[in-house]
Amino acid sequence: MTDATAQIKANYMALTSRRRLYGGLTLLIFVLLMASGFSIAEDRNAGGFWEGLHRLGDYPAAVLSEAWEKRADLPMLLVKYLPSLIETINIAAVSTLIGAMGGLVLSLLATRGLARWPWAIPLVRRALDIMRAVPEIVIALVLIFVLGGGPVPAMIAIAIHTVGALGKMFSEVAENADLKPVDGLKSTGASWSQQMLLGVIPQVAPNYLSYTLLRFEINIRASAILGFVGAGGIGYELRNSMAWGPGRFDEAAAIFILLFGTIVLFDQVSSRYRNRLTEGTQ
Repeated sequence: MTDATAQIKANYMALTSRRRLYGGLTLLIFVLLMASGFSIAEDRNAGGFWEGLHRLGDYPAAVLSEAWEKRADLPMLLVKYLPSLIETINIAAVSTLIGAMGGLVLSLLATRGLARWPWAIPLVRRALDIMRAVPEIVIALVLIFVLGGGPVPAMIAIAIHTVGALGKMFSEVAENADLKPVDGLKSTGASWSQQMLLGVIPQVAPNYLSYTLLRFEINIRASAILGFVGAGGIGYELRNSMAWGPGRFDEAAAIFILLFGTIVLFDQVSSRYRNRLTEGTQ
C-alpha cells in the first residue's frame, strides 16, 4: 500500500468516525429534548401519564360495549348522520377546489422563470408560507368569532391552508417544466396567461391533479376535526355524542364508522386515479 493510498484510507476513516460522532451527538440531543419535553408536559398536565396509562382503553371499550348492546339501532344511526357526513365532504370539496385554483395562480407567480413579475416572487412565496404555517383550526376559530358557527368558516379556513400547501407543491412541479414551449409562445407575441395556459399547464396538469386529489383526502379529515370547534359537519355531531357520555356512545360509534368508511373509500379512489395520472397505471 502506497503512502497516498494509506493517507486516503486514513482520511476516509477519520471522516467516517466524525460522522458517527456527529450522528451520535444529534441522537443524544434529540433524546434529551424528548425527555425534557415529556417531563415538562407531565408536570403541567392535570393528570399523570403513567398513572392514567392503564385507562387508555376504557373509552374505546365503553363505546364498543354500548354500540354492541344497541347494534340493532346502528343502521338507523348511519342514516341519521349521513347528511352531516355529506356536509363534511362538501366542505372539503369546495375548499379543495378553491384552494387548488388559488394555489395554481400563486404557484405560477412564485416560480422562477415563469413569474409574471419576478420582483414579486419572494412576496408570493412568503404569503404561501404564512397560509401554510397557520393551522386550519386557528383560522377557523377566528372566523367563527367573526361569522359565527357553521360550515362557511370551516370552508374558508381549509381553503386558505390549501392554497398555501398546494401553491408550494405546484411551484416545485412548475420549476421542472420545459421552458421551450413558453419561449416559442413568447416569440409569437402570446400574453403571459396564454404562455402559462398553453405552454406550462399541459405539462404539469397530471401532477397538479394528483396533488389536488391527495389534498382532498387531507381536507376531509380536516373538515371533520374543525367540527369539534363548532364549524359544522359530522365533527360537530361527533363532539356532541362524545361530550354527552354514556347513553350516546352508540351514536359516536356510528359516526366513527361513517368517517372511517368515507376516508378509506376516498383514499382508494384517489390513490387509483393518482397512479393513473402520474404513472399511467390502471
